Amino acid sequence: MRRTRFGWFVAALALLSLLGPAAPAAALNVGDTVPDFELPATTAEKFTMSSLRGKNVLLFGFVGAWTPT
Repeated sequence: MRRTRFGWFVAALALLSLLGPAAPAAALNVGDTVPDFELPATTAEKFTMSSLRGKNVLLFGFVGAWTPT
């Protein structure tokens, strides 16, 4: 169950990275606290970044060949 939820979370982040930020985002550095955000899960619940507080989390943005550089 955890792997499935994490897989959907990563897929959602990848899709959101294609949309780009709604406004210029402040740069984050290693060790900075990430602002809380909410994403829809595959179930009726919502996923929040704050639910991972205290855990190591890797966020990445996938830049595909079809995106401008």
